[in-house]
Amino acid sequence: MKKYSVIVFDLGKVLIPFDYEPVINKFNLLKPNLGDKFKQMYAENYHIHQRFERGELTQDDFVTTMLEWLEGTITAEVFCQVFSNIFTINQDMVELLPVLKENYTLVLLSNTNEMHKNYGYGHYEFLNHFDKLILSHEAGAIKPEEKIYRTVEAFTQKPSNEHFFIDDIPEYVEGAKKCGWGGTQFVGYEKLVEVLKAKGILE
Repeated sequence: MKKYSVIVFDLGKVLIPFDYEPVINKFNLLKPNLGDKFKQMYAENYHIHQRFERGELTQDDFVTTMLEWLEGTITAEVFCQVFSNIFTINQDMVELLPVLKENYTLVLLSNTNEMHKNYGYGHYEFLNHFDKLILSHEAGAIKPEEKIYRTVEAFTQKPSNEHFFIDDIPEYVEGAKKCGWGGTQFVGYEKLVEVLKAKGILE
């Protein structure tokens, strides 16, 4: 008998790698060192990012602050496009989804925001493999807060110990384990396949 019935995937850096450096470079082109200053402001005020991911800030409120940091050099629409054009697809991982889907409920669990969904990854077809997308800005919580893992369970209606979580951030995997889930840190496709086979999740 299978130990797990639900496989839960993180999104960023697992299914879709992302890189903000080209964004910072574009901002530097608007005005010398503007991108570097923006990057520093973002890091120093990371709570704003987290509030946006929790859904506590609207997209309009978030963008208004970002445009202030960019000294009015860019429009809201262009900012949304540039700031969301950071993703690529990890094709090996995406091709694993339909294989797992044959035997498991698949859930996506991501700390993300409405802008990145609307302007960035939201159109990717591989999202259709998931039975449910649990997105932080809709759930009102971020990993590793217990509430977001319990939101997954509220959907699956499965016991905690039947969930297996894959995330690149160890702290978020630990958060899942504290809720009684299994899990592993994602470091690459080949290693993940080894782990899934060892756990009996993949043949």
